[in-house]
Amino acid sequence: MTISMYKTSVPIFVQFLTSMSAVLDKAAAHCEAKKIEPATLLNMRLYPDMFPLVRQLRAVTDHAISGTARLAGAELITFPNNEASFPEVKDRIAKTIDFVKSFKPQQINGTEDKEILVKFSTGERKFNWQTFLLNFRLPKFLFSRHHRLRHPAPLRHRARQARLHGNAGNALE
Repeated sequence: MTISMYKTSVPIFVQFLTSMSAVLDKAAAHCEAKKIEPATLLNMRLYPDMFPLVRQLRAVTDHAISGTARLAGAELITFPNNEASFPEVKDRIAKTIDFVKSFKPQQINGTEDKEILVKFSTGERKFNWQTFLLNFRLPKFLFSRHHRLRHPAPLRHRARQARLHGNAGNALE
């Protein structure tokens, strides 16, 4: 059975980017209510070897841009990667959504069997586009969006750390 490459990419990217933007609204409101400097949350890491939240947000947008543009054979848009506030990150997400939505089904459908060569640090690997989208690009996008970008998680982590160190009253201040 043939799948629609368009339906398997564009609507999914748009849905998750839109929800991610809404979560950022909640995080910004939380920062304002608790008098937390937004940069504190945006630069938090859940674990020392993980990227900070703002870098992970950039990765999510990059995956959506790369996935759709490459499927359509179009040029990728780029950003300066210097977002440091909620409005700047939300602007990047909005521009990504607009870019992803600019593609029409006829630009993406029919690419299932086209070949792509992906370069890794260990060498190169050939994929067809369907395999690339379903087994490589979408999992990276969804992993970034769901696992690493569980926005309440940095706040919960910060509260736990404060409780462990005996200053629970100041956990999120």
